[in-house]
Amino acid sequence: MKERKGKGLFVFYCLAPAAILFIVFMIIPTIDIFRMSLFKWGGYTADKKFVGLDNFKMLFQSDRFYQAFQNSILLIVMVTIITFALALIFAYILSRERLKGQTFFRVIFYIPNILSVVVISAIFSAIYDPNQGLLNSFLNLFRGANNPVLWLGDQKIVIYSIVIAMVWQAIGYYMVMYMASMANVPESLYESASLEGAGKITQFFTITIPLIWSNIRTTLTFFVISTINMSFLLVKAMTNGGPDGASNVFLSYMYQEAYTNSSYGYGMAIGVMVFLFSFALAGILNVATKRPDIEF
Repeated sequence: MKERKGKGLFVFYCLAPAAILFIVFMIIPTIDIFRMSLFKWGGYTADKKFVGLDNFKMLFQSDRFYQAFQNSILLIVMVTIITFALALIFAYILSRERLKGQTFFRVIFYIPNILSVVVISAIFSAIYDPNQGLLNSFLNLFRGANNPVLWLGDQKIVIYSIVIAMVWQAIGYYMVMYMASMANVPESLYESASLEGAGKITQFFTITIPLIWSNIRTTLTFFVISTINMSFLLVKAMTNGGPDGASNVFLSYMYQEAYTNSSYGYGMAIGVMVFLFSFALAGILNVATKRPDIEF
């Protein structure tokens, strides 16, 4: 009895610091966001006015919020699909094919993940520069230089320019993760499939993907949620939501309203919507990607 009590106290003392930190820096601030969303407050004064759900009513009547919502959905869908498709393909090629310099390719692909957002933003801002940028310089070989493409200044294409930067930043990390998973797939399965006449593509979809699905499922949920945060960092550093709000996403729009326009209560209402959206999206992904475990 004493031994069990001693183990319980040991576990309690080990978990208590982490639990306290989680409550203080996660639970309490989250609750405070919900509370502040019910007030009209500039954020820098002591004047607070309780307005109930008025901030949410303003939110659902705002065209800028719907634009930020649309941009966020577009980034989540496009960046996730492109990143995971390329990461899986590259991981499969580097795992299954005998290529010279495999270690070199792994390092090259992984480098973007260790760079800070500021560095990535500077790199792509230079690439997208309308006058001396690498991308326009290349396009000028096939078309005139009189009308340069404004990659970060055109409302129609700015969000797609951010998609490219986000994919470039994330692809190497997930490629390395999937290579580690693919290394655990028995070689005998591929040999048997080859004897049965299955090609590389068939083996990829019938052997590799099913056997590493649990890893794909876990990384997919984390990636989608982290995309919401990463999109804000890149937008803030590269475009600051411009031109004319065309590249705004959830968190950049919240930041502008809360800290630039001094509408802190309204900004916290946006934060509540982001929290609920992220929570719902994680639940949907968890249900939609659930598959029976395959043992081998």
